[in-house]
Amino acid sequence: MPSQGRVFALMLLIVFFCIMLVLGETGLVEVVGNSRVDPEDHPQQDLQQENPIKQNSIKQYINHVFDGPDVEKKLSAPHIRQLPELPNGCEVTSLTMLLRDAGVVTDKMKLAGEMKKVPFQAGRYMGNPNEGFVGNMYRGDRNHPGFAVYHGPVAELAEKYLGNRVHDFSGSSWTDVEKEISSGNPVWIITSIHFRPVPDSAWRNWHTEEGDMRITFQEHSVLVTGYDREHIFFNDPLADHEGSQSEKAAFIEAWEQFGHQAISIR
Repeated sequence: MPSQGRVFALMLLIVFFCIMLVLGETGLVEVVGNSRVDPEDHPQQDLQQENPIKQNSIKQYINHVFDGPDVEKKLSAPHIRQLPELPNGCEVTSLTMLLRDAGVVTDKMKLAGEMKKVPFQAGRYMGNPNEGFVGNMYRGDRNHPGFAVYHGPVAELAEKYLGNRVHDFSGSSWTDVEKEISSGNPVWIITSIHFRPVPDSAWRNWHTEEGDMRITFQEHSVLVTGYDREHIFFNDPLADHEGSQSEKAAFIEAWEQFGHQAISIR
């Protein structure tokens, strides 16, 4: 819902527009083109910038007031730790937080059992995280390697519980993530384990049956719950509490490295 400040701003805007419309119709006010404006002092380009109502419809102004996310927003959502049971289960644990926030009674171990899985390696092919969780979610050693699962299988599992309420908007911009949070919906995402861009040296070629892809083991999943001008707030399944935070620009850049993956519940 729009904030009270936005509703008040809209009301003022409508009143102002109506007054200007009435005065313009009666000829009492004519800002552009009469003797009160000197074109030499106010080039047309400047006039267009200073008088946007002349250039935009009231509908565009209403959209400007309502469509953008709030400058800052913080939500509260359930926090669940992935350890000790799921050392490789950040994606499933973050999904559990997302579903719990939407009122679904479930737990991380149940979802871990229901998540699609593919072998870490089968012959000359590595597992594809777009097809299911790659490897072992329950062990964290070299004898039982595990990697990750991406948004497709995660959204598919969420849809078993909430159907078309699940909104997989992976590939969208970060502004869309903030719009979801501004609307009261926390967002499941994939970013880096350190919440900053992963260096090129940490990426590797990953040869899957569906084709080659670049992956890094510095991948991590969290539930984003808020933002302001400088920070992102989130529930980290590796943390002991809700409301972790990170520097905004670095966090977003890392999120973009992993393909803008994002899921919410509407």
